[in-house]
Amino acid sequence: MERLKPMQRNATAAAEAGDRYRSELTADDEPRYLRRQKPVEIRRKKLGGRGWTFYRRVLLFTVTGAVVTFGAYYGTRFVLYSPSMLLLKPEQIELTGNHVVTREAVLKQFVQDRNRSLLTIPLDARRSQLEQIPWIESATVQRILPNRIRIELTERTPVAFARNGNEVTLVDPHGVILDRPQDADFQFPVVTGVSEDLPREQREKRMQLYQEFMKAIELARGGSSQNVSEVDLSVPKDLRVVMSGLASPTDPQAVTVHFGASDFSGKFKMLVDNFAQWQAHTGHVQSIDLQYARQVVVNSDTSVGTVAARAK
Repeated sequence: MERLKPMQRNATAAAEAGDRYRSELTADDEPRYLRRQKPVEIRRKKLGGRGWTFYRRVLLFTVTGAVVTFGAYYGTRFVLYSPSMLLLKPEQIELTGNHVVTREAVLKQFVQDRNRSLLTIPLDARRSQLEQIPWIESATVQRILPNRIRIELTERTPVAFARNGNEVTLVDPHGVILDRPQDADFQFPVVTGVSEDLPREQREKRMQLYQEFMKAIELARGGSSQNVSEVDLSVPKDLRVVMSGLASPTDPQAVTVHFGASDFSGKFKMLVDNFAQWQAHTGHVQSIDLQYARQVVVNSDTSVGTVAARAK
């Protein structure tokens, strides 16, 4: 056999390798899967993919919404315009708790609500208007369906007469000045120094001092507050009181007493315990000053002089 030369052998090997490479490329170009695939079946749902249950719900909600809308519309018209809901007569307003305030004064605040639905009347505004009447301390206003209003008043309680110049009015514990009712009969001391020229806060503080004094002397000796005829609150540091019944509960002699601004019970007890002795020593007493600690200044009615008596 003829031997190939080395160069020929190399050429032959290269040719064989090229044939194998071309055969691999040819094999890759052919489709790997030759079986025809089955097409995917697409099922289409009816009514855009939504079932009858959904549409029944939509219909139900629509009908319900329409019924509610119409009901609200006609219901609103009923409560706003129905004659059975309107405030037509003064008799539809019930009033309790008034003794001094007249019914006419209360009804006057509801004149603008005539022929209005009960539900459109601003009750808070009407309550505020009622409480602007001096004699009314507080008011409660309620709706009573279908067409009535109930009003309950709490009137102020006067505790003294108030002298403002030549005019005498009434005053309550909060310093509110009240007109005197024509048919009312009150038995109170007269206070000065709480005129309407003063701010409300100052009047209230002075009336608190007055009430503290009245309670203190009543505790010291029952019935003593009935003997007080006048209380001057012009100088809060010196409560000046005109009173009788110092020698005995039935003693008519009126004496002016300066009580200062504190310890009213102790000072009054000392006064009633020693008044007879002071009067025996000085004669008819005009005034007594109890402002000073452990010292009493007694002024006789003749104004001859003053006598200082040590408190026992």
